[in-house]
Amino acid sequence: MKGTDHFKRTIQMYLEQRAAEDVLFAKNYRNPAKNIDDCVTYILNYVQKSGCNGFTDGEIYGQAVHYYDENEIEVGKPIQCQVAVNHVVELTAEEKAEARQKAIRQYQEEEVRRLQNRNKPRTATKATAQPIQEPSLFDML
Repeated sequence: MKGTDHFKRTIQMYLEQRAAEDVLFAKNYRNPAKNIDDCVTYILNYVQKSGCNGFTDGEIYGQAVHYYDENEIEVGKPIQCQVAVNHVVELTAEEKAEARQKAIRQYQEEEVRRLQNRNKPRTATKATAQPIQEPSLFDML
């Protein structure tokens, strides 16, 4: 999962939880003119304009809520970037099963390669040269 997808999912999970707990925010969150992609674009443009490299969770979540609370808000242009998120996202059962299958396939491929390499004849690196004869005292006469 790319960093930006992880970021988007983290923001969306927060907003959904907040909407479940706050009836007034839930109304704004369900606004059909708003969406999570524009929310992320708004946050990324806010971060870029600020010139800062690090933000607290509260600052970012606050901007996400601000995006949904304001009717007239300039989202900005989409930004190509990577976002680092310091949260662990809980995987769905489907994602866990997919990751498990991928790990099993990778392990099986490694084992097959290891077994194939074990059965290959090793190339002889020893030279079949004549033994080196040391000179004797009698050869010097």
